[in-house]
Amino acid sequence: MSKPINLKILLESKNLERAPFPIPSGWFHVDFSENLKPGELRNIDLLGQEWVLFRTEGGKAGVSDPYCPHLGAHLGHGGKVCGEHLRCPFHHWEYDTEGWCKTVPYGKRKPPITNLQPILRTLPVVEKYGMIWAWYHPACEAPSWDLPYIPEMEDASGFTGSRRGSWTANTCVQEIAENGVDTAHLKFLHGAAGIPPVEATYDGPVMTLNIGQGYIVGKSYGPGLNVLRFTQEGVTATMMSYTVPVTKDKTQMNMSFRHVDYAEGTKELHVSRKIIDHMIGAAEGEESAGFESVDFIVWNNKKYRPNPLLCDGDGPVIQFRHWFKQFYPEAPTFSANTANPAPAEAA
Repeated sequence: MSKPINLKILLESKNLERAPFPIPSGWFHVDFSENLKPGELRNIDLLGQEWVLFRTEGGKAGVSDPYCPHLGAHLGHGGKVCGEHLRCPFHHWEYDTEGWCKTVPYGKRKPPITNLQPILRTLPVVEKYGMIWAWYHPACEAPSWDLPYIPEMEDASGFTGSRRGSWTANTCVQEIAENGVDTAHLKFLHGAAGIPPVEATYDGPVMTLNIGQGYIVGKSYGPGLNVLRFTQEGVTATMMSYTVPVTKDKTQMNMSFRHVDYAEGTKELHVSRKIIDHMIGAAEGEESAGFESVDFIVWNNKKYRPNPLLCDGDGPVIQFRHWFKQFYPEAPTFSANTANPAPAEAA
């Protein structure tokens, strides 16, 4: 008599999803500061919906829900920046960057709630590293950690490099971030000479990685920011990755590359440039493939396995997934005919 087989393993793929997760909470890159001028507004798509990105005449950046709380007019179609406020085109109600209604030009009395809380959803925004960052939380909770100091991006001198890249992947942020602990794929997908060891430690929203015993050392600050430093021949170059979910299954990968400002013609400058080429698989004399040519083939076509079959050569995938789970807080639900959120049902 033959032994019974585990049908779940054989048939599970029929029910797998590409991205079975909501938009995660955290800090996310919106745009480069230089691209948004005072008084400008435009519509953007990210974090699972459309938003209005604007900058007040005084220079403060804002990201708001597009629909006016009054009668639902779209603030990004005909709306206008007026001083420090975003003005609705329909009845000229005005809102500040925190979502408070500041002006109703024709009413003698504003709705009482306007004195108690913001009525237009806006995202907390900071400008750092020459970029606009927005904090996303499904229940509109305030930021629970700050963006870190990154000397390569913030110091006035000592570092250089203007190289950037941006790529779209048809998968969720978690799947892309999981590559950091899956070092086995570097050999078999990228063609690396071997499988480097990886150590991952976790402290709240921060994951610290050490790949190849100091070859790559970096930190992830939530799902939207990674800072990785590659070292060869005593020279270190930095990759800053700032990935943002467009939808739950479409992700925009963005990267900036920096290195110490070595003098032209020095060995250190040559090594720095080679390391950066290596980061994207474009270094001369190397046969390994960059993520542009191979990772996207996998990401764009794979589905998420919630119960993967792992072996002793795999990296700390399960520990990584447990850490990442904290960025999926429960979204509020609303009971009928009430403005108060009801407890979310268990998943």
